[in-house]
Amino acid sequence: MASAQQHTSSYYAASARGLHPYPTLDGQLQADVCVIGGGFTGVNTAIELAQRGLSVILLEGRRIGWGASGRNGGQLIRGIGHDVSGFARYVGQDGVRYLERAGIDSVALVAERIATHNIDCDLRWGFCELANTPAQFAAFEEEQHHLAELGYAHETRLVPPERMHEVVASDRYAGGLVDMGSGHLHPLNLVLAEAQLATSLGVRIFEQSPVLEIVHGQPVRVRCAHGTVQADSLVLGCNAHLEDLEPRLNGKVLPAGSYVVATEPLSAELAQQLIPQNMAMCDQKVGLDYYRLTADRRLLFGGACHYSGRDPQDIGAYMLPKVLKVFPQLAGVKLDYQWGGMIGITANRFPQVGRLSQQPNVFYAQGYSGHGLNVTHWTAKLLAEAIAVGQSRGMDVFSAVPHLTFPGGKALRSPLLALGMLWYRLREVLG
Repeated sequence: MASAQQHTSSYYAASARGLHPYPTLDGQLQADVCVIGGGFTGVNTAIELAQRGLSVILLEGRRIGWGASGRNGGQLIRGIGHDVSGFARYVGQDGVRYLERAGIDSVALVAERIATHNIDCDLRWGFCELANTPAQFAAFEEEQHHLAELGYAHETRLVPPERMHEVVASDRYAGGLVDMGSGHLHPLNLVLAEAQLATSLGVRIFEQSPVLEIVHGQPVRVRCAHGTVQADSLVLGCNAHLEDLEPRLNGKVLPAGSYVVATEPLSAELAQQLIPQNMAMCDQKVGLDYYRLTADRRLLFGGACHYSGRDPQDIGAYMLPKVLKVFPQLAGVKLDYQWGGMIGITANRFPQVGRLSQQPNVFYAQGYSGHGLNVTHWTAKLLAEAIAVGQSRGMDVFSAVPHLTFPGGKALRSPLLALGMLWYRLREVLG
């Protein structure tokens, strides 16, 4: 789905810093760990491993940040996914509390990396959850209380419907929950800077080096077109782009298309009117809308998650009516950028982290279901703990949650889920 043309037409690629090429793998190399995937999962796992003293080779089939890591909405938001309390039967109440704290601490981990290494990625704090119905707004009060019980250190506040124009110039919402411990940033600039950090720690990165074959064993061998890597351990960080590289995993993640547009630069007055406090925004619909202002005052607007495997012929024409439903005052504003990409969706909307049962030296993390910006950084830490130390309580908790394989095989998986999501959207429309 995510063609090279779509990637280069993104706002992020056009405004990227440090978008320099890495070499292609050529020859026979060895390392303690081979990481496949040059997005947030792979790059941060490489960083965590190198900081623990291991030698690492990272292979990326295209460019660093080419997948969802360099094309997402840039929303750095607490949480791991949907409500994790339902997993108590697998992980116990202590495990649930760990997962809830991980959803918070993972944001802090990203913020710490940015601050420690002075990464210029336009980080801005402030996020507002948007209620589409009064019932959703009522649920925000319970969410706020639960955050307080967890010891959440950041300001949260409920915004009733009559005061919503203080945070967004739209009449579509029944209230909001502001969270000053979440925010937004330029994701491609973040992952590019993290790749540079990885190389400064001794990680060898190779781009344009798609993996053709994995030969399991001790050591594991990873073959590309012009070279091979031999390593004691292997990390699969491919997420929605795993494809047939590991059949035991690819059926557990459904690649789903998500689409984003960015307007021309807005006047300071109009930008201030649209989102007065420059927060990230996300509503509660099944096919959610998410949006924010960029550092150069463009409205970046995304959503419309597709499970059909077919892209809109014209992303801009497809997304513009959604923009105008929220902000009719933008009629006539030009869209400068439009792009799409694949995100990895799991059946229970919970990320998959662990090791292959029959190949204990092969580790993986995937299926972030829209929460990848923060959770990738957390799972990278868990993978590095498991590999470098031999154990990770966090990985044990994550891997205790079972994951279904999507039914229908490769041919029917997407159409069946698309049909199911259509049912949920119909229920949403009908009340």
